[in-house]
Amino acid sequence: MSDDDEKHGSCLCGAVTFTLNGPLRSSVACHCRGCRKTSGHYWSATEVARKGLFITNETGLRWFDSSPQTRRGFCQFCGSSLFWDWHDKDTVSVGSGTLDGETGLSTLRHTCCAEKGDYYEIEEGPVKFGSY
Repeated sequence: MSDDDEKHGSCLCGAVTFTLNGPLRSSVACHCRGCRKTSGHYWSATEVARKGLFITNETGLRWFDSSPQTRRGFCQFCGSSLFWDWHDKDTVSVGSGTLDGETGLSTLRHTCCAEKGDYYEIEEGPVKFGSY
């Protein structure tokens, strides 16, 4: 994705909408307990510079401090998991599945594989890490 690309995304009900400007990182799939609990499965996310995230409708947006260093953004109405924000980074993770239309993304790697659920297998291909 080039620096000039713009992507749009939202929660399921539309109470949170956003625009991403600038390059996006390939998707990273996280299998940690926290991601599985908030999404219902593993969570796959791209990443954008904090200055490239523009929330255009925040009516439903709520934040949950999931650790002293991180917070998760979700829609209070439909429950969509949208963002993962590490307080000290200049980037924000955005759920790849929340983007509208073709994303051009691929899965770069899987993390926290040692915590994955016992009901699925991780596909061959992307690099796998036991923890972060």
